[in-house]
Amino acid sequence: MERFDRVYVWQLPVRFYHWINALAVTVLAVTGYLIGSPLAVQLGSEASYSYWFGTVRFVHFVAAFVFFFNFAFRIFWGFVGNKYADWRNFILYRKGQIEEIKDVLAVDIMQARTKPLDSIGHNALAGFTYFLTFLAFLIQCITGFGMYAAMSHSLLPQLFAWVVPLLGGDFAVRHWHHVMMWFFVVFSIVHVYLVFYHDYVEGRGVTSSMVGGWKFIEKTK
Repeated sequence: MERFDRVYVWQLPVRFYHWINALAVTVLAVTGYLIGSPLAVQLGSEASYSYWFGTVRFVHFVAAFVFFFNFAFRIFWGFVGNKYADWRNFILYRKGQIEEIKDVLAVDIMQARTKPLDSIGHNALAGFTYFLTFLAFLIQCITGFGMYAAMSHSLLPQLFAWVVPLLGGDFAVRHWHHVMMWFFVVFSIVHVYLVFYHDYVEGRGVTSSMVGGWKFIEKTK
């Protein structure tokens, strides 16, 4: 007798968003680090063939546009997707969510419990963490395109031309952009660990669910 039900949790657009975002963030972090701390690459070839830093910047800018529009799509999908993608999952507005956060901390941090949580999609702590991550996404977009506005006449960067003067100059904006990069590095490490940990504790197919969309939930009867 089967003990689990298959539940379709992550729709295809959410899965596409997740993996595109993961790739974009990885590329942005690597190229952003190189832009902030460029390597002293010395080659014996003609200088015009050694324009590696320009290539790094170009890749960074392309990834930034992909990141921005992918993020905008996820905001849109939070209003039209299924209940697991709904934007309300990322806002703490119910009393029960606070209690669920305590339960998650008992499992993830204190490791005082191994009983699976009742949540099928994002638990309350994960949802709120992603809300903070979305704010970090917004900061990266604002500061990144704010700096890019000085060297581009394209419409999108020019919409953020006000950022650098408002935040006190180019140095301050670069500083915050760099700090947020390390936020994403730390978040990614913790995120990957917790995904595999919950897969081990709950046995619901957390890892594979972002590939196929399905989770396996214990039957109530």
